[in-house]
Amino acid sequence: MNIGPHILRNNVFVAPMAGVTDRPFRQLCKQLGAGYAVSEMAASDPRLWASEKTSRRINHDGEMEPKAVQIAGADPDMLATCAKFNVDRGAQIIDINMGCPVKKVCNSWCGSALLQHESLVGRILEAVVAAVAVPVTLKFRTGWDRQHKNALAIARMAEASGIAMLTLHGRTRADGYSGDAEYETIAAVKAAVGIPVVANGDITTPRKAKQVLAQTGADAVMIGRAAQGRPWIFREIDHFLRTGAELPPPLVAEVQSLMNEHLQAHYAFYGEYLGLRTARKHIGWYVRDLPGGEEFRQRMNRLESCEEQLAAVDLFFESQSAHGERLQYGLPAHKLAA
Repeated sequence: MNIGPHILRNNVFVAPMAGVTDRPFRQLCKQLGAGYAVSEMAASDPRLWASEKTSRRINHDGEMEPKAVQIAGADPDMLATCAKFNVDRGAQIIDINMGCPVKKVCNSWCGSALLQHESLVGRILEAVVAAVAVPVTLKFRTGWDRQHKNALAIARMAEASGIAMLTLHGRTRADGYSGDAEYETIAAVKAAVGIPVVANGDITTPRKAKQVLAQTGADAVMIGRAAQGRPWIFREIDHFLRTGAELPPPLVAEVQSLMNEHLQAHYAFYGEYLGLRTARKHIGWYVRDLPGGEEFRQRMNRLESCEEQLAAVDLFFESQSAHGERLQYGLPAHKLAA
């Protein structure tokens, strides 16, 4: 699969998630089989570009290519300028966010709130595509609410504007992350346009990925929340799509090594103070559903140095070997007692 001139190694992508898909996490997902990853959402307001948060979000130093930056805003000229700013700093693909359902984003008429204003959507798409020489993609939702779904209209507008790829989360803005994803809408969009379409929403297993691709006709799948604490899901899905066989859970020793790599990169990226605190959510995701995971998470959240945190994670994963050489999710209580 291609995005413009960029040849991707597979069609299993990492969804951009604010506060999650920072550079260390994206890099790890790519190492573990993701064919493509998009940065966290970066604000289009130039007054924020020098802020520490935005600087980190658009930092792609040493990252595997292609380097994609997602931008968000509601002003066509400002978004065009933001796209150029990021391309000048190494972005090879620009993704426009019209999918975020979070209130503070929508209250600024950004993210999925834009779907209420099709004429503004058209102006934004045309302005950003005209501003840069790299591919521009669009991530959006099926509509504002179930009574106002306009994914087909937005998709056709995007294709006419020169958008290179569409990613459709199969929910409306009003749905948030509740209910079931509308794969029938993704299928309708795929049938209506000639550019690549990526299916997003509720894809949690290799079998579900294959089902969604078959049901929608989409060119790729995008994985979001299911990758939190489980970045190897990308190789699991890729392997299943290619072979029809499911990989076993990863080795405890491998996950321990991955955790060391991830945490050290995370501390280096954020610094000691912020790195310690923002790593807690990642560690919590890694250990959930593992034997003793919840008790460990509570203890780990009280640690006050990166060295203590890293050592505690090492000891936790060493203890997992008592349950087998591979990760054991959801062991029954009687097996834990044994």
